[in-house]
Amino acid sequence: MLDIKRRKGESFEGLYRRFSKRVQQSGSMLTARKIRFHAGDDSKSKLKRSALRRLKVTAKREYLIRIGQLVEDRRRRRR
Repeated sequence: MLDIKRRKGESFEGLYRRFSKRVQQSGSMLTARKIRFHAGDDSKSKLKRSALRRLKVTAKREYLIRIGQLVEDRRRRRR
């Protein structure tokens, strides 16, 4: 944590410039930017649950298409 206090007679611009310089030297902004969008790894059980859900949804969708209750939309197909 940086502790910057305003000096006697110092302008806001000078204080801001000094603060910015200290933040840049500390490297805290660089590390914050590196981890900003980092998503942690999911647990194995969560991955398995999502895989099983995908299999169920796919099987149900294929079944509905096969019996004619669902019309396959060609625009959504990505394969």
